[in-house]
Amino acid sequence: MDVRGKLALVTGGSDGIGREIALQLQAGGVEVIVTGRSAERLRAMAALGFGTIAGDLSQEAGIDAVVTGVVGKPLALLVNNAGVGSEYAPGDPSTLPDAARCIDTNLYAPIALATRLLPQLMAQPEATIVNVTSGLAIAPRGGGPIYCATKAGLRSFTQALRYQLKDSGVKVMEALPPLVATSLTAGRGGKMMSASDCAAEIVRGIKAGKAEVNVGQTKMLQLMHSISPALARRIMIKY
Repeated sequence: MDVRGKLALVTGGSDGIGREIALQLQAGGVEVIVTGRSAERLRAMAALGFGTIAGDLSQEAGIDAVVTGVVGKPLALLVNNAGVGSEYAPGDPSTLPDAARCIDTNLYAPIALATRLLPQLMAQPEATIVNVTSGLAIAPRGGGPIYCATKAGLRSFTQALRYQLKDSGVKVMEALPPLVATSLTAGRGGKMMSASDCAAEIVRGIKAGKAEVNVGQTKMLQLMHSISPALARRIMIKY
């Protein structure tokens, strides 16, 4: 996809991977609108020349705000990047509201935005939907069952949507990051990829028109899974 001169919407674009995607797209000649929940971060993005939309994507009102914010605009690139983690304890109902927020943000919101913004995307000569999932969509870790479930669900949706839109002018790409140093992973041990390097691989994939981008160490996980899904699951469940 030739991104120059195009209009992009990046959800969760005021922090982490989304912010880096927005910055790199802007540097490549893209007009970028970002969404987020933090007024302070959105002001900082606006000062850098980005359009901004405030909205909590775990709420229908937040999704409505995003759709309203781009209505009538020549949207050519939708990057569904916003995501949250989830506390969950088996047998503890008090963790269910947090689980619901994770499901709504990570799975329902990308589906809703792709659905509601598709007419605008289809009106362009070429357009792309990018759904940012995770290497954990391939094989889950035991410490994050809800997060992993949302990413696996979004991966399935992405693959099916790609098939449904195969004869249209809208490409559907999945990006699968590894463990990346962001506010979401703060406090986690282990080697992490930088958000900037992760975003660079995703942006290159968008420009190349790829259907799937396995980022960083996810390439190794994908290879392992292709050889032995059971082995990949056994390793990742303890991760």
